[in-house]
Amino acid sequence: MQVEIFDFDLDRSLIADKPANPRDTSRLLDLSDGEHIKDRHFYDLPDILQAGDVLVFNDTKVIPARLYGSHGEAKVEVTLYHPIDGLSWMSFIKNAKRLHEGDTVYFYTDTITPEDSDFSAQVISKQGEEGVELRFNCKADDLGHMLEKYGSMPLPPYIKREKPTQGLWNKYNDKEDYQTIYAKHEGAVAAPTAGLHFTDRVFKALEEKGVEKVFLTLHVGAGTFLPVKTADTKDHHMHAEYGIISKESCDKINQAKKEGRRIIAVGTTSLRLLESAADDKGILHPFAGETDIFITPGYKFKIIDMIITNFHLPKSTLFMLICAIAGIDKMKEAYQHAMKEKYRFYSYGDSSILKCVNKI
Repeated sequence: MQVEIFDFDLDRSLIADKPANPRDTSRLLDLSDGEHIKDRHFYDLPDILQAGDVLVFNDTKVIPARLYGSHGEAKVEVTLYHPIDGLSWMSFIKNAKRLHEGDTVYFYTDTITPEDSDFSAQVISKQGEEGVELRFNCKADDLGHMLEKYGSMPLPPYIKREKPTQGLWNKYNDKEDYQTIYAKHEGAVAAPTAGLHFTDRVFKALEEKGVEKVFLTLHVGAGTFLPVKTADTKDHHMHAEYGIISKESCDKINQAKKEGRRIIAVGTTSLRLLESAADDKGILHPFAGETDIFITPGYKFKIIDMIITNFHLPKSTLFMLICAIAGIDKMKEAYQHAMKEKYRFYSYGDSSILKCVNKI
């Protein structure tokens, strides 16, 4: 399909740079019947769902994968996006042209200078659009601690933050805000943002309603933010991400489907892993491995009945995915409504709940 089909104009003033407070006061565009658009708030979600519905959450935990580094006079911004082994990562680097294979990059913060840094990495290889392979100069067991000490949350590029040298690094509370309240398994370098709206209050109301929760894990990569640069969707390359679905979770979902209960994916990350692990008959199987599934209109969904998701970038793989779920014309109508009503867009923005109209 032509990528231009998925384009729309967005006023940049609608891009949220921080979440609603409390989180569940964010707005919720309700398209759960597949036809009518209703304006709600996220705390209304329990009123939309039914007893027996199953919400499928991605319990990955975001690591502080953005680092600011220095090689001599060259200053770089590093975003880790895919682990190779315990100490080597693929990364996207701003100002990578100043780096060469074999160079050592020393990382710094607003309180630790490059000269005083005890955290560095070597440039192993530069791989064009795939980024730069780095190998950290520390013990594998210490890497998590060093990222906590030197790293910041890997916010998407449309959310601007001050660099640590400007002394305002702690102006925002991203280490808490850019994490779901149920985050458990460390490994993501981007948040499953549909889950950011959930609060203990909403969970309590869902439990009282009789809605079931099921968890899986997909470690979201920074590749999710990469623009589609090809003219046709068939030429776009998706980065792989690692995911796990347990047998217990599969059994719960398969049983619910057998009983005719609805499966609602919380976010595109949960959905992509579900669809990767399902067979052609709509049976979900345990999964542990990488997926690079790329879903565009024409795809028939095997597992989900609905999805909860934020508002996505024009011409992005995520906007293509939700067009596959609810229909291109309906999603363009919904987005025009959201823009007219001043919904907040992207990772820290508002939410929507959509009915899947293209199922097997």
